[in-house]
Amino acid sequence: MATKSRNSAQKSAKNSASVKTRTKPASGRSGKPAQATATPGFRREHDSMGELSVPSDALWGAQTQRAVQNFPISGVPMPREFIRALALVKAAAAQVNGGLGLLDAGVAKAIGAAAAQVADGRFDAHFPIDVYQTGSGTSSNMNANEVIATLASRAGKHAIHPNDHVNLGQSSNDVIPTTIRVSAQLAVVESLLPALAHLRKTIGKRAKELAGTTKTGRTHLMDAMPLTFGQEFDTWAAQLDSAQARIEDSLKRLRRLPIGGTAIGTGINADPRFGKAMAKALSAATGTRFESAANKFEGLAAQDDAVELSGQLSALAVALTKIANDLRWMNSGPLAGLGEIELPALQPGSSIMPGKVNPVIPEAMAMVCAQVIGHHAAITVAGQSGNFQLNVMLPLIAYDLLDSIRLLGNAMRLLADSAIAGLRAREAHVREALDRNPILVTALNPLIGYEKSAAIAKQAYKEGRPVLEVAIEVTGLPEKQLRRLLDPARLTRGGIQAGGGGGGGG
Repeated sequence: MATKSRNSAQKSAKNSASVKTRTKPASGRSGKPAQATATPGFRREHDSMGELSVPSDALWGAQTQRAVQNFPISGVPMPREFIRALALVKAAAAQVNGGLGLLDAGVAKAIGAAAAQVADGRFDAHFPIDVYQTGSGTSSNMNANEVIATLASRAGKHAIHPNDHVNLGQSSNDVIPTTIRVSAQLAVVESLLPALAHLRKTIGKRAKELAGTTKTGRTHLMDAMPLTFGQEFDTWAAQLDSAQARIEDSLKRLRRLPIGGTAIGTGINADPRFGKAMAKALSAATGTRFESAANKFEGLAAQDDAVELSGQLSALAVALTKIANDLRWMNSGPLAGLGEIELPALQPGSSIMPGKVNPVIPEAMAMVCAQVIGHHAAITVAGQSGNFQLNVMLPLIAYDLLDSIRLLGNAMRLLADSAIAGLRAREAHVREALDRNPILVTALNPLIGYEKSAAIAKQAYKEGRPVLEVAIEVTGLPEKQLRRLLDPARLTRGGIQAGGGGGGGG
């Protein structure tokens, strides 16, 4: 789905750029746009501001065309996930309005069928409006209204109006915040959480496979007490478990839909039953739970729920950055670095150094995480832009939130399948480094004290000898006892290690 989304977005952007070039209004001597005139390949459309030319093959109308001409900023249209959710909202609205007797049954059916086609992605090229548009997303709402009205009118006997029929009981001010919530929840449930679970499962499997391999622990990037690869991998898994719990908790608030609040939250021009019926219809259509927001004003004026979810995505990005960087450090070398693991060799790592292979998947993961953290900063600023009864950075919130979800979902699957699943522990190298680790002497503290243990560690490090050798010479303790006390695998289990052959249990 992510690949399809990306391709659809690129196609839409290309279409948008083409349309902008073809429909740029001529300017008179005054610098003001001249009156639009019909030309071959175009048709005349009108709205409350007057007439203008629209490409004859476009499904949209005058308001969409104005937005295409007004916002030639990034060339990036609203994402596929957003268009899908917007169409689902329109289909649900037609169903609800038909059920309430506010729309003719035939009209409601035609709108629903057309909206379903849009939701399936068949007409993404007809949603060309730039992300950076009017802050309410009115242009995108009208884009959907016009495209769906055109499709529905062509399919049946009814003349269907974008505002009077497709937008019945709605306002851009409640449709777009609702669409943000629907699209984000669906993207999380259908894409992000399954990818997170897949990565978690892959890490858990490797943790079990490597549970018996002990390695040097590190704090401050310096040698520390030993642990197993299994313990290290289980740490990553625990981070992902916590991230999943936080994300799932945020969905409890994200699922509250402000649809039915219309212009400012009062519900003007909407049936009082509309909001609850919409939540029910959308839940049935998507197979995921939505609720009608108790306070519609909040859902229009504030986008705190989206900011909260973005924050949890940022926290997940922080966890994934740690995992990616741990992998990079462990893979470093292979001769002059840590060289604890070998990641799968996926491509040549240098255009000049033959044989070099780099940790490309963890690097890609780290870049994704940087982007997600950046998106959260933008969403935070956008979330602050609720002035009185409406937030006016809704398209930006929608785009960045969905982009974060999509990037994280794709990258987590790659990290699982192309890095962690196939990595190999370099056990002999790890064991050699572990045997020379002077920090193992920590286990002797309860027997000989901190200062004597520190002296042994310094001597072992200075002379490049195993701690066991030096301890046998210096402490006078039996070799059998020292081997037991300084056994790295035993030390990974924690607890008081002194004892056994010379003085008590451990």
